[in-house]
Amino acid sequence: MSIQENLLKIKSTLPEHVTLVAVSKTKPISDLMEAYNTGQRIFGENKIQEMAEKHEQMPKDIEWHMIGHVQRNKVKYMAEFVSLIHGVESFKLLNEINKQAQKHDRIIDCLLQIKIAEEDSKFGMSAEDASNLLKSNEFSELKHIKVVGLMGMATFTDDTNQIKKEFKSLNHTFTELKQLHPELKTISMGMSGDYKLAIDCGSTMIRVGSSIFGSRNYN
Repeated sequence: MSIQENLLKIKSTLPEHVTLVAVSKTKPISDLMEAYNTGQRIFGENKIQEMAEKHEQMPKDIEWHMIGHVQRNKVKYMAEFVSLIHGVESFKLLNEINKQAQKHDRIIDCLLQIKIAEEDSKFGMSAEDASNLLKSNEFSELKHIKVVGLMGMATFTDDTNQIKKEFKSLNHTFTELKQLHPELKTISMGMSGDYKLAIDCGSTMIRVGSSIFGSRNYN
């Protein structure tokens, strides 16, 4: 199936309240343009440099989402154009995004990454860390970022019950933190293999790559 067919098939199954981020990392611009010409406007990249290069060459009505682990010293390369940063896992990173956004007179939307997986390899903060951050005076002084939701990545496993439990824990954390911070509206969880389950567990934003573009070539 073509990228266009894949995209239309996935979109036809999504509830209205769910946003689809097309994960385009490692894919050539021709592939992204096929998705763009099918109506897709939100693309997710995990390397800032690659995202900046694609942004330069592609239509300017695209929303670019940074979905990978963010190094603080690279924030400046995307501060001018990035729409949403998914993986914010520390106040230091939030502070840097705020500083770089200020230089461009922008307010950048961010998601706090909550660690829901049992694997050590996954990044993220605890629900308690996130709560303390949102309550802190330092956070209230950041005028050029807006925390609009949470992101989480489930354990890489075939055990559906475990994935479901992790997704539900993120939804629970979201409900609790929303009382503290009513601006929260997005729960970003679910990828090609588990996005249907994620939506059932409350996801409002899914990150889908291989089901749209085919498997990735890392060579």
